[in-house]
Amino acid sequence: MQRIYEFLRQIAVHNDREWFHAHQPEYKAARELFEGYVQQVILRIAAFDSAVAYQTAKSCIYRFARDTRFSEDKAPYKRHFGAFICSHGRKSYRGGYYLHLEPGHSLVAGGSWCPPPHLLRQIRQRIVDDTEGFRAIVEDADFHALYPIVGEDPVKTMPKGFPKDFAYPEYLRPRLYTVWHPVADDLVSQKDSLDSIAQMFCVMHPFNAFLNEVFDDYE
Repeated sequence: MQRIYEFLRQIAVHNDREWFHAHQPEYKAARELFEGYVQQVILRIAAFDSAVAYQTAKSCIYRFARDTRFSEDKAPYKRHFGAFICSHGRKSYRGGYYLHLEPGHSLVAGGSWCPPPHLLRQIRQRIVDDTEGFRAIVEDADFHALYPIVGEDPVKTMPKGFPKDFAYPEYLRPRLYTVWHPVADDLVSQKDSLDSIAQMFCVMHPFNAFLNEVFDDYE
């Protein structure tokens, strides 16, 4: 698995099309290793979340070329491999499981990234309607140890239409209902790495299930 990291270290230094095309064998070997690893992760997730059982690594892995149209960074390729394992594929807004390999910045993450406004509102409403159920998930000791921060990109004040005196405003303010946990670069080379990553995702599963109840009702 260190071949994946070695290729990613090289592309971070030589991020141009000429170098990339001259090193296609290294890219293909790293990509195939990552696909095989992701497929094994899918099988382990399916043991506790059967909704992802029919996904394949290729349906979950993101393309390696970057879209530079609206970015100041014009490097044509990513510096990481990423896969979003979700019952509706990698482009879905539903809660899922994300694996990110990048030298010095590897992580596992999950939840719902950028849900559209009508679904974001319904997620917040579900939290209001079942506050104790949500708290039981995100304040569970094992969950909190791995994922102490719930949500990203919070609004500054209580979202419109929600009670200003709600006791847990930090759970309603996020625009992204995500969680994440850093992973050491050498983890994927350890014999039990698949079990370790699967366990991190297993702890995340109730969070995704809570979110996906909203998508089941309103998507």
